[in-house]
Amino acid sequence: MQARILIVDDELSMRQFLSILLDREGYSTDQADSAESALDIMEASPYDLVISDVNMPGLNGIDLLKMVKKISPETAVLLVTAFSTSEQAVEAMKLGAYDYIAKPFKVEEIKVLVRNALEKRDLERENLRLKKEIGERYSFSGLVGKSKKMRDIYSLIEKLSASMANVLILGESGTGKELAAKAIHYNSSRRDKPFVAVNCGAVPATLMESEFFGHKRGSFTGAVADRQGLFEQANGGTLFLDEIGEVPLLLQAKLLRVLQEREFRRVGGAKDIKTDVRIIAASNRDLEEQVKEGTFREDLFYRINVVQIRMPPLRERPEDIPILVEHFHKKFVQHPPFSKQIIASEALNVLISYYFPGNVRELENIVERCLVLGGNTITVDCLPKQVMEFQYAAPTSHFMEIPPEGMNLEAYLDGLEKRFLLQALENAGGVKKKAAEILGLSFRSFRYRLAKFGMDVE
Repeated sequence: MQARILIVDDELSMRQFLSILLDREGYSTDQADSAESALDIMEASPYDLVISDVNMPGLNGIDLLKMVKKISPETAVLLVTAFSTSEQAVEAMKLGAYDYIAKPFKVEEIKVLVRNALEKRDLERENLRLKKEIGERYSFSGLVGKSKKMRDIYSLIEKLSASMANVLILGESGTGKELAAKAIHYNSSRRDKPFVAVNCGAVPATLMESEFFGHKRGSFTGAVADRQGLFEQANGGTLFLDEIGEVPLLLQAKLLRVLQEREFRRVGGAKDIKTDVRIIAASNRDLEEQVKEGTFREDLFYRINVVQIRMPPLRERPEDIPILVEHFHKKFVQHPPFSKQIIASEALNVLISYYFPGNVRELENIVERCLVLGGNTITVDCLPKQVMEFQYAAPTSHFMEIPPEGMNLEAYLDGLEKRFLLQALENAGGVKKKAAEILGLSFRSFRYRLAKFGMDVE
């Protein structure tokens, strides 16, 4: 589409000169003889660029610049004046003008300035579009990933945000359970109320009841004042109970009562306190197995397990690793050199084949380490020892020995299989049928193996 330019000048000859010049360059131009009429014109439709004289009767060009940036921040503004001062130029640039040019100017000079201003505006618009698109496609309230497993979780979170049901989030350490809980809370009608999180495993058993329900002054040694518990602090909002499997059985019974009756009593207190709290619980342990073992109450399990989310380990969604690396790179590098490669392909291949026992949290630490040790580009030289040692042997190389500290055989074999699947896809140019043939698999078996690791099979 033709770029639309509004020319604002109280001199008819200057307006006509610029209009003819820019029309010949392929732009669409309109004219205004004052800042006031320019603002009226802009109310009807936006412009890509405004070229305005500074010294005009009524509102001047600086006033117009301020108004344009309020009503149409994306519109570029180029100021022209016959009475240039350095102070005025500095003020104009601070207020958001693209540039400030003094009369008389050369024809080629104005052509270049107009072209550059429009190119800059197009780049800014494209950057905003891409950021919005990337944000919508690859993340959800802090969670990052484009894999099918993550897209399914985003969809489930959206549904849960519209309800008040209790949620149980399961997954290994570092998979983003608290981020999922926050996503549910901050996309719900409770977003303006407190989100209170507690790691149950980090609270001593003797203090857990007071932590949850608060206490009255003098109720035990050290209780020198009344204290609110987590249920009071989170009233109206969400209480996130991380590692709920660590809660002792006696306190589990009291938690169950709160969930059933919506009221509790402070330690040492004599009256019940009403509470309106949504519970989101999380665990990296198998709670159903704990129920069988008698270490977790079955009735409490069913009370918190209204809807369940399983956060996938990072090794099951390797296609998210490049996106996560870029995400953490932006987090740790305030002004990234966009012309530089963020991660070397060899380093990326190593990370994709690694089994990540610490999941996303471990990847974040690796990226931070590499940026500290190796500069802005992540290379194999800065990867931790345990990552490099987990390189899978090629079919022709020697058998890997079991390390002294032991190993996770299932994770190792999964990683090896995943590495071959990815390598076959790369060798086949992304054609799944050809990749299956390379590995001597049927197409159906190949698709099944891709699905097993959470890779897109569409």
